[in-house]
Amino acid sequence: QLQLVESGGGLVQPGGSLGLSCVASGVFTNYYTIGWFRQAPGKEREGIACISSVDVSPVYLESGKGRFTIAKENPKNTVYLQMNSLEREDTAIYCCGAKYKGRAGGMLARSDYDYWGQGTQVTVAS
Repeated sequence: QLQLVESGGGLVQPGGSLGLSCVASGVFTNYYTIGWFRQAPGKEREGIACISSVDVSPVYLESGKGRFTIAKENPKNTVYLQMNSLEREDTAIYCCGAKYKGRAGGMLARSDYDYWGQGTQVTVAS
């Protein structure tokens, strides 16, 4: 049974950086597409980055391009999200999702994923 556990959230000032981790247990992440999502209060969950098991190419939400970097370390079954130049609008609960195999070209829709972690809070404030 696949389980996802996120960590690394916290409070950071605007313009700062934060690194999140998503550890998968029970499976090998090289067979899964992993996506990072976030949900701010009163808003829908949105996909911000994903890395496919098919073509291993990262895909980013437009607002995250140039600021967010997703990376996968299969031997550790871990996917990272490095976030730089954080803005107050980035405040949200960040969670990771997993889909067996997935597809090339990017998967940033919530409905694309079958498994979810509990999430970690990221707060950007001065």
